[in-house]
Amino acid sequence: MTERTEESHAPDLLYSEAEEDLRAAVRSLLDDRCDAPGVIARTESGTPYDPRLWKALAADIGAAGLLVPEKLGGQGAGHREAAVVIEELGRSVAPAPYLTSSVVATETLLALGTQDGPVAGLLADLASGRKVAVLAVPFSAAAPDEATVAAGLDGTLGPIADAAVADVLLVPTADGLYAVETAASGVTVEPLVALDLTRPLATVTLTGATGTRLADSGAALEAVRRGLLAGAGLLASEQLGLAEWCLTETVRHTRERHQFNRPVGSFQSLKHRMAQLWLEVVSARAAARNAADALATDSPDAPLAVAVAQAYCSGVAVHAAEECVQLHGGIGMTWEHPAHLYLKRAKADSIAYGSAGRHRETVAELTELPAP
Repeated sequence: MTERTEESHAPDLLYSEAEEDLRAAVRSLLDDRCDAPGVIARTESGTPYDPRLWKALAADIGAAGLLVPEKLGGQGAGHREAAVVIEELGRSVAPAPYLTSSVVATETLLALGTQDGPVAGLLADLASGRKVAVLAVPFSAAAPDEATVAAGLDGTLGPIADAAVADVLLVPTADGLYAVETAASGVTVEPLVALDLTRPLATVTLTGATGTRLADSGAALEAVRRGLLAGAGLLASEQLGLAEWCLTETVRHTRERHQFNRPVGSFQSLKHRMAQLWLEVVSARAAARNAADALATDSPDAPLAVAVAQAYCSGVAVHAAEECVQLHGGIGMTWEHPAHLYLKRAKADSIAYGSAGRHRETVAELTELPAP
């Protein structure tokens, strides 16, 4: 195993009082404006995003600017606080571009290290919720490579998550990173039919488009790498929130549902299944919190912590959602029950920012252990 030249940071996996207060505020907002019937209705309408919800989350609560320093118009918090917000968004399968804009795009811009000019201006717009930006790389990308870096501002990119609601595209090209307005001439955004209707995908076609160059190729690749790392790390918190909801809802249902004059949850076989799921969710919480803490402290072990979290949390979220559907019986198979939203989100998340298999390979590379 590779020797560590720096003293390892002891991760703090607990939630602070401030983080719990933030959770309460976000949960209250989502309970009020993002209930399951409302989410299902919006997915059926073809416009899943609610601008009023986004304004309340981004501007009123200030969640969009958690990663942005105060001098640039943000809250000056960090990844731990952003992870709490994403947990709650995962718990509600909320259709909001928080992960793509307030984490991945924001982290990409912050990695450029520019305190003024167009980067600072764009960060201020993102922090206030005035604009939504997305990184124009495939949603499955784990790192920048030839498949994710465009030759120039011409061609077709995608599938890109939340491109349909973005105001700005951050396009990595062979000669640098560009900010391209989606409303500009030469930009066409074509929605795709996605498995997860609460996080729509789209292809972007650039035809002689123009944009603002934010960085050269070297800085751009490093910034994109950092953005994707943060996205994968905090995606684990979304998967945690999703799995926790599925477990809680399944336990509640099996307590209330009766067969043979007794709650179905009292049958030994179901007790074992839910106990196993509880153990998985608890372990997922530790992995997700470790990844968020490593990113927040800029730990040298952050890539390993993120890879471990994604390698584990992806499977837990899918398992929890599958158990939720199955243990709800016929109810879980209906469109009106939200279980299908969680299963689709879990399945889509399992290949976002790199599959679990890709992250297991990363763990093996970083620890010099044989790949599983």
